[in-house]
Amino acid sequence: MAPEVFVAVIALMGTLGGSFLGVLASTKLTNHRLKELEKKVEKHNNLIERTAVVERDLKTAFRYIDELNEWRFEK
Repeated sequence: MAPEVFVAVIALMGTLGGSFLGVLASTKLTNHRLKELEKKVEKHNNLIERTAVVERDLKTAFRYIDELNEWRFEK
């Protein structure tokens, strides 16, 4: 086998190996970023749910305050 062909085959294997490893690294990084974003979205959704509960409880508290004020002014 001619030395040029041997060098070309080695270069091809290096190129393919490097490309494959680059794709693997990129995929791993993308998956990591997606998992982190999913965690942030879950925290956000949890905050929205808690805010809805607080708003509901606040409406109830205001209703009780209004009832107490009406009772107080009736006397």
